[in-house]
Amino acid sequence: MGEEKKLDSFIQIRVTPSQKTKWKELLEQKSTSANRKFSMTDLIISSVENKLLDSDRKEIMSFIEKQGNIFAKIENNINQVAKYVNTQQKISDSVLADYNSKLKELNTMKLEQNDLLRKIYNLLAK
Repeated sequence: MGEEKKLDSFIQIRVTPSQKTKWKELLEQKSTSANRKFSMTDLIISSVENKLLDSDRKEIMSFIEKQGNIFAKIENNINQVAKYVNTQQKISDSVLADYNSKLKELNTMKLEQNDLLRKIYNLLAK
């Protein structure tokens, strides 16, 4: 584990009453969605340093897992079609064209997903 940092320096800032209310509402939303209490200090530091709060990090990881599950289901369906074609030893031209089209679409989606995941991982690493 890393060294625990002691927050013992203060910065005092002035904000409008509406900003303060808005920030408190945001803090409440984040705390509620994460099922834990965040401080205003956590919120401001994460915003200024462009870091993700733990709740945001967990939400992103959940999204990544769901994406993986979706692609696993699609790949399973493709394997079932391939197994059927291998057993029948034939496939019509229209079914083959449709199948190839879906494979190309899946490949494009995978490339886009991988690009998005790289960006997410870079964000998480900060």
